[in-house]
Amino acid sequence: MDHQEIADIESQNVDTPPDVSHKVKRQVTLKFDDVVYKIKTKKGGIFTKKGETVEKEILKGVTGVVEPGEMLAMLGPSGSGKTTLLTALGGRLGGKLHGSITYNGEAFSNAMKRNTGFVTQDDVLYPHLTVLETLVFTALLRLPNSVTKEKKVEHAKGVIDQLGLTRCKDSIVGSPYLRGVSGGERKRVSIGQELLINPSLLFLDEPTSGLDSTTAQRIVSTLWELACGGRTVVMTIHQPSSRLYYMFHKVLLLSEGNTFYFGKGSEAIEYFSNMGYAPSVAMNPSDFLLDLANGIYTDEFNADHVVDKQKLISVYKGNCAAQSKPALKGIDDSGKDQNRFQEEGSGKWPTNWGQQFLVLLRRDIKERRHESFSLLRVCQVLVVALISGLLWFKSDISHLQDQIGLLFFISGFWGFFPLFQAIFTFPQELMMLQKERSSGMYRLSSYFMSRVVADLPMELVLPTIFLIITYWMAGLKANVVNFMCTLLSLLLNVLVAQGLGLALGASVMDQKAATTLASVIMLCFLLAGGFYVQHVPKFIAWIKYISISYYTYQLFIGSQYRYGETYPCSSGQCPIVEFPSIKQIGVHFGLHDQLMAALGLVIMLIVYRVIAYVALMRIGVTKN
Repeated sequence: MDHQEIADIESQNVDTPPDVSHKVKRQVTLKFDDVVYKIKTKKGGIFTKKGETVEKEILKGVTGVVEPGEMLAMLGPSGSGKTTLLTALGGRLGGKLHGSITYNGEAFSNAMKRNTGFVTQDDVLYPHLTVLETLVFTALLRLPNSVTKEKKVEHAKGVIDQLGLTRCKDSIVGSPYLRGVSGGERKRVSIGQELLINPSLLFLDEPTSGLDSTTAQRIVSTLWELACGGRTVVMTIHQPSSRLYYMFHKVLLLSEGNTFYFGKGSEAIEYFSNMGYAPSVAMNPSDFLLDLANGIYTDEFNADHVVDKQKLISVYKGNCAAQSKPALKGIDDSGKDQNRFQEEGSGKWPTNWGQQFLVLLRRDIKERRHESFSLLRVCQVLVVALISGLLWFKSDISHLQDQIGLLFFISGFWGFFPLFQAIFTFPQELMMLQKERSSGMYRLSSYFMSRVVADLPMELVLPTIFLIITYWMAGLKANVVNFMCTLLSLLLNVLVAQGLGLALGASVMDQKAATTLASVIMLCFLLAGGFYVQHVPKFIAWIKYISISYYTYQLFIGSQYRYGETYPCSSGQCPIVEFPSIKQIGVHFGLHDQLMAALGLVIMLIVYRVIAYVALMRIGVTKN
């Protein structure tokens, strides 16, 4: 969807934009009981055994409940387990997670996933899309088919107005390397993406991080309004101001995975005062709570004392935890009438496969066009094409070895070039794919096909321009049929090399390691292609049958020369089939042999993409 199309749809909607804080259709009661999470880490140090692991407990029996209409803030110093608990509650944490986490008395489901908003601490957004385009594309993907395209755009515009993004709606989002909207505006765009679906349950990881107090107040006020509309809002937050603190309905204070306090935020100071830890002066409650969580207490004489953390933990477990257990059971009974939420979801995607594919394709083309046809890349191809054309300028069949060398160079260059472009495709998209798949936004197949198709213009146009320049300058057969055969062979070679790059990138997901591996594999393919080494030992000759260069080289030879043709040699005219570089690799000029070589490349094209797809299936899926 281009900017003009969005503007046209906007002009048709003159009504007041919708208020994102309207009542939620289905309410969710979130309960977590005795949540424990453990991980295995490797020991470090000179005197430890290599590979020795130790089990570390991140969460140590955290219990609580958040009802519809409430906003829970999780406080604690760095490393206290706030984000881990938030991720677990959002259904995005696998591994050794113990305890009970229920939503209206039920386990986390696909229907619940699509009605849950999760805002990560890092803003994962496409830098070249504008604010309006980002939210419109999200609305088109996440809102159901029962909502028309015009209403989806109108709803995106309403969220923009609600979050105060109207002034910058036509500005690109940007990134650390591309100037765009400010950090606070970028954070609001991330929150807006989740507000579009009118979530029943909303999780936010430090939504006010890096924002000024006014912007933070505006965001938390919006979240408070959302909670008052019947939603369940859970967030982690780092040192909120007093104004923000008193907006939280409930507060959970964590320290090293242990619970120090869970209850109403307004009652926290009184709770700790009864235990002998009262603030000596009027101060921000969150500052006081964080000092306790860090094990520090300042008395009325401004002297710091070490807090007995074990005492706070045991008192909480003995008093408050005992009171919360019956409350959890009581809420279970009162929430059973809401279990229809999961049944009504029935595991359906918000949009069908075709709609997902078209929206993702438009988004990919708009985002990738700045990279696909960048001036640097176009100039790189043009310079190599001109240099190749000049080096092999007007070469004829009397210099057969030169012509064959040119064909092999083309197959090698257009093996490496698309390979290394494709390697970076999925590693660069890793965080975006994790975010969008975790929210149940689209099928993996629609995403994969849209990415492959979106890359086709670049993958096909540039090699075509390259061949048009080099082919005619180098004096290859000036025949349309020969040229088209060479071009089709080249494009097939490019697509197969691209598939190999996608497979390596998706499988390794580490750009440095994937690049190294690709270099080794492609060099092996080139050496086994039949041009450099013509007498290959039998025990290693099988490599050529999995070599892209081998099949492409055969197709190039077949597209230029035919059986019965001759070339000038020392004895007069010699058959081309007897030329050493052609004879040793067993090139045949029959149609059947050419089709078999093409079939070999087609099989590789399919297999590499299947490998890439299977490798991506693990992304954005919670591990058991």
